[in-house]
Amino acid sequence: MAENSCIHKIGPSISCLELEKRYLSNQEIDVQKLLLPMIGIFTTALACGCNSAKSPAAVATDVAAARQQASTEVTDARKDAAKNVDSAAANADASSKDLNDVAARAAYDVAVAQADGDHNVAIQQCLALTGAPQKSCKDRADAGYDQAKIHANVARLSKLQ
Repeated sequence: MAENSCIHKIGPSISCLELEKRYLSNQEIDVQKLLLPMIGIFTTALACGCNSAKSPAAVATDVAAARQQASTEVTDARKDAAKNVDSAAANADASSKDLNDVAARAAYDVAVAQADGDHNVAIQQCLALTGAPQKSCKDRADAGYDQAKIHANVARLSKLQ
């Protein structure tokens, strides 16, 4: 019924489809022509890239870079933690509970930075594998990461009591 009302408003000689085509710019038509092939190419690229192994040399380079970055991040977290604890200790109004809270949070931040680094290194090592072994490796890395974060949080909470 909507099509009939469109025809009646425009006139019997011009259909709604022809009217819509007239209003689409050339650029819009070009985008429409390219959209489906682009989606197909993108999907194919993703499918080919999933779970594919890297070369041993590339993995070694990536693991070394991840270890270096992890070391830097843990060092930075330790420096920040020490600065925060020193700042809380220097504060004349800080009670021992406040100082303990800051120290617990600082230790948590360092532990999470260590867990992040370990996780990134493990993920880079998993890239040497393919298919199901790679997925299993990543799942173990993720589980280890989650466990390390939970452990860090439990340690932080135990220091707060």
